[in-house]
Amino acid sequence: MRSLRLFVAVLSASRTVHRLVMANNQEAMQVCSLPLPPVQYFQNYSDENIRRGRASKPPPIIQETYTMFGNPYNAEDSIIRPLESQGFKRLYPQHFDRRRELRKLNHSLLVNFLDLLDLLIQCPDSPRRAEKVDDISLLFIHIHHLLNEFRPHQARETVRVMLDLQRRQRNETTIRLQKHIDKVSDILQQTLENLPDTELDSKLMVDTSKIDRLEQKNADEPRVDKCVPKDKLMCHLIDTMNNN
Repeated sequence: MRSLRLFVAVLSASRTVHRLVMANNQEAMQVCSLPLPPVQYFQNYSDENIRRGRASKPPPIIQETYTMFGNPYNAEDSIIRPLESQGFKRLYPQHFDRRRELRKLNHSLLVNFLDLLDLLIQCPDSPRRAEKVDDISLLFIHIHHLLNEFRPHQARETVRVMLDLQRRQRNETTIRLQKHIDKVSDILQQTLENLPDTELDSKLMVDTSKIDRLEQKNADEPRVDKCVPKDKLMCHLIDTMNNN
């Protein structure tokens, strides 16, 4: 009896927890910090909604400043801001080769990391340790900045590759479609060639000469009146009565 009560209590507690979880999930579904999926947006821009004016208007263009990921930005700033505007010291000149500078930064990063390991082994409490950490952080920032400057080129190359892939796919589709059209044309031509002639075979023709002679014979023979005399008399009496 005690075990049964314990089982009922556990079951009731589990149901309560399930209701609380479902309620929290519903609240989380109703209030979501992330934007809705794209389907929820572009379905509103159907032809009927646009014709009736039900489609939502696009957001206005930002004219001044805006915040992204907690950082303020100005609409007139370039997409990739220079390091000086972000408060970092530039380690390479204004005009440079990005590949060469990235290679140099990579080597400098490795050297500074080895120096930091030596400091940690020989003199862990040295103030130069913080300087080396700052130098390594600055090198990482420069590497990240140089890689970001390749983003426009990467975007253009990605679009070019996508367009080239679409062009190849359409050409292949056109070639396959033309092959199917040629195959169907060949099948139709073979079918037309294999059709029988419109003239009937002599073996299948019916000899109508006998039927024609029989009809001519019936037409030439005198017609014999097969009417019974009593029927003729009755017909004559009826005709007489109708005339009177």
